[in-house]
Amino acid sequence: MSGHSKWATTKHKKAGIDAKRGKLFAKLIKNIEVAARTGGGDPGGNPTLYDAIQKARKSSVPLDNIERARKRGGGEEAGGADWQTIMYEGYGPGGVAVLVECLTDNRNRAAGEVRVAVTRNGGNMADPGSVSYLFGRKGVVTLEKNGLSEDDVLGAVLDAGAEEVNDLGEEFEIISDPSDLIAVRTALQDAGIDYDSAESGFQPSVSVTADAELARKVFKLVDALEDCDDVQNVYTNVDVSDEILAELDA
Repeated sequence: MSGHSKWATTKHKKAGIDAKRGKLFAKLIKNIEVAARTGGGDPGGNPTLYDAIQKARKSSVPLDNIERARKRGGGEEAGGADWQTIMYEGYGPGGVAVLVECLTDNRNRAAGEVRVAVTRNGGNMADPGSVSYLFGRKGVVTLEKNGLSEDDVLGAVLDAGAEEVNDLGEEFEIISDPSDLIAVRTALQDAGIDYDSAESGFQPSVSVTADAELARKVFKLVDALEDCDDVQNVYTNVDVSDEILAELDA
């Protein structure tokens, strides 16, 4: 999974300067609205909202956009859609498992967009439950290295329930049980360590090792899915080595 994460990290760095920036902003704003609607509009009493706002700010979403989304979700302002979370499951090229998390106000549109993206890129849809068992929900915190070593980060979060710290090149990724996510994030803050995002996501329990050709096909599929307006997150169980990532970047 670290290969997929590392590639996604690099891609988001580049995404800031191209058309994907608008799509990324829209997804982050949607997250804020849903978090405020679910847990209330006060970030101090709603950790999910706090983290959604933190991630949006780190991604340079304008502060007035963030505030409007928070108010819409919290009921302080009219508007906002009835967002629903839907998970789709499928297989990509080479039998790679794919989980697609959507946040949508139109189930039919979301299902259609996901199906088209999957089938056009060498994959096929699967029945609910046939792929998701290969993944477990985890807390994931990412932070830029900023001169920190893996030991520095591990020392700060080990007692808070962190399970592992992964080196993603320019960033570290901390994995924990979802119930320990807030404790891990708070431990970083207490240690004076800045972080980029803290959210729960899916990590594969079984990985498929990919060569350059398969990695290229899987990343193309992930790109197509992430281009869909209703798609929030895409998870796969592809494992790509640093050497192959370097080859793809070249």
